[in-house]
Amino acid sequence: MEHTPERPLRVAILISGRGSNMQALVRAIAAERLPVQVCTVLSNRADAAGLDWARAQGLPAESLSHRDYDSRDAFDAALLARLDALAPDVILLAGFMRVLGSDFVRHFDGRIINIHPSLLPAFPGLHTHQQALAQGVQWHGCTVHFVTPVLDHGPIIAQGAIPVLGGDTPDDLAARLLPVEHQIYVQVLRWLAQGRVSLYDDGRVEVSDAPHRAWAGATIFHLQDCHEHE
Repeated sequence: MEHTPERPLRVAILISGRGSNMQALVRAIAAERLPVQVCTVLSNRADAAGLDWARAQGLPAESLSHRDYDSRDAFDAALLARLDALAPDVILLAGFMRVLGSDFVRHFDGRIINIHPSLLPAFPGLHTHQQALAQGVQWHGCTVHFVTPVLDHGPIIAQGAIPVLGGDTPDDLAARLLPVEHQIYVQVLRWLAQGRVSLYDDGRVEVSDAPHRAWAGATIFHLQDCHEHE
């Protein structure tokens, strides 16, 4: 379904810190007048700086601390209930540093999207920049993907790649990759708002009319395009 100003795409954005990806998404929604409505910016930490930023933009922002619950399942159940009440079309994880349980993910099957700082399936989990340097890869990047119960292994929507330079440190890679993360997540949000992303039962993702794009020395592409040009 293509979303319009009369029927905007309802998104919930989940963060744990300053939410730089969240900020990039929100700025793009405003600047481009995307047919997207942010129904909440929600954090598992009440002191997350991104909440203050979101409130300053006039967005609904709230916290649901995992520390208030006795177990991961109890937190997941409370988060699920809160999101169900808001009825988002899509849940965007933007630096949300909690692993969501299988029941939660299955409840929102095909509706949770995450950005991960590596070219998945390489380097799932934490410390991705250190992992990339330790393996001596020549290219590093980020991936926007659908979330499944298997951590960092969901169907890929798009990826952004940057070269690894001689002398790079993990901090160097992180700093150079962050603007690419912002660009790729915004691009995927545009596609979602335009109804151009299709997820099939066999795990394939198709984005209609999604050409390669390049920004500031980085290449951003939809995985299907890469396969078509092999």
